[in-house]
Amino acid sequence: MSKLPNQYRSIGKRFKKYYSALSALGKAAKASGPLDEKTAQLIQLAAAATVRSEGAVHSHARRALEAGAAPEELYHALLLLTSTVGFPTVSAALSWLDDVLSNQAGGA
Repeated sequence: MSKLPNQYRSIGKRFKKYYSALSALGKAAKASGPLDEKTAQLIQLAAAATVRSEGAVHSHARRALEAGAAPEELYHALLLLTSTVGFPTVSAALSWLDDVLSNQAGGA
């Protein structure tokens, strides 16, 4: 799994019980249904885009790729949001996805 964002790790160090509960909630949510990891990450990528969270878009894009999603699937997941959240939000999310993909292409 990719390195977790510094802020997320900082919260984990400062608020151990909270972090543990948050982690358990995420695991329970994933275990509660039939969706595979790739699909779950694409959904979380789309949700991250709708709330304009650059860090979460980066994180879920990396995780979706690790789960076997092709770059075209990530782009499509974001493009599908246009009629719901609007072009400016989708455009921002696409630029954040481009960050991830260009870092991967560069070996980072």
